[in-house]
Amino acid sequence: MTHFDRFAAIDWSGAVGPRQKGIAIAVCGRGNAAPKLVRPKSVWSRAEVLDWLMETMPPNTLVGVDLGPSLPFIDCGAYFPGWHGSPANARALWQLVDDICHGDEHLAATSFVDHPDVSRHFRRHGNRTGDLFGEGRGRLRVTEHAQRSAGLNPYSNLNLVGAAQVGKSSLTGMRVLHRLQHALPVWPFDPLPDTGSVIAEIYTSIAALAAGRPKGRSKMTSVDALNAALTHPAIGSDPVRGHGTIDDHKSDAILTSAWLRATADRTDLWSPRHMNDQVRVTEGWTFGVV
Repeated sequence: MTHFDRFAAIDWSGAVGPRQKGIAIAVCGRGNAAPKLVRPKSVWSRAEVLDWLMETMPPNTLVGVDLGPSLPFIDCGAYFPGWHGSPANARALWQLVDDICHGDEHLAATSFVDHPDVSRHFRRHGNRTGDLFGEGRGRLRVTEHAQRSAGLNPYSNLNLVGAAQVGKSSLTGMRVLHRLQHALPVWPFDPLPDTGSVIAEIYTSIAALAAGRPKGRSKMTSVDALNAALTHPAIGSDPVRGHGTIDDHKSDAILTSAWLRATADRTDLWSPRHMNDQVRVTEGWTFGVV
């Protein structure tokens, strides 16, 4: 059994501006009590989430963050093949993103996306697809190939266009991870410790599918739908109170927090079969993908 006492899920956002309506945080403890939203009436800023992680988050918390903490590396042997400035591992990538974006307010990543060498690898708005972006949806990490094999529908973190894109969330999240400066271990870049809190990458659709949500309909916008997922045998949570509508970012955070509680003690999820040492330090892994 893992040592965690609390289980938190953060639905993240790479949107422009000082505050992001797409950010939501939910936390639950061991047992069956329904997760609770943290500051449910607040519109979070990314800096406030960083402060919460550093200063306010309960001890011994497994916190899942819905973002890609790295970019594809294994397929080409580099994040940005052909560029002399391409970093050697994920932590160096985080530092590079934060350094290039030091003048971007609100932990945005616009300067990185517009960097003349880096931009060649991104698909950006305005019909601007870099000549090194790749074919189709773009390059994928090893964990994203494993997601596809499991029936999920991941997008490349190098894609910054469309409602399903996760690239902006990933890049802004890297700035936060860099600023944590080893204050919190980030699995699997850091080994799973015996005590203390840990950050891990999550994909909220995994929790939704485990809770019986149909493929392609993972989003829950009513309390009744959320409670049907929470009380599913695979999740085993008490329902939240109330009825009516709910923001899908909040429902994602609530359900995924309960899913983390239900799955954190599964040893197979901490030892994915395709995650070798090179994958671990360069690309990372999505918790819940085996």
